[in-house]
Amino acid sequence: MAKPNYAFEKRQRELAKKKKQDEKDARKREARAADAAPESASESVTETAAPESAPAQAGPRVHLRKSAE
Repeated sequence: MAKPNYAFEKRQRELAKKKKQDEKDARKREARAADAAPESASESVTETAAPESAPAQAGPRVHLRKSAE
């Protein structure tokens, strides 16, 4: 009887999990881009009025845990 290759099975599960997470992240990026598109149209009017001001880029959202004291 063949011996099960647990390392292979684990790697396949990890790859499937990573692929699912990547797809979720891609959907989130598309949603953010769709939400940002109408805002960028209003910002472009502002940019034409004041070209020397650089538009602020949205960075990643970071949530910090409050330490329990």
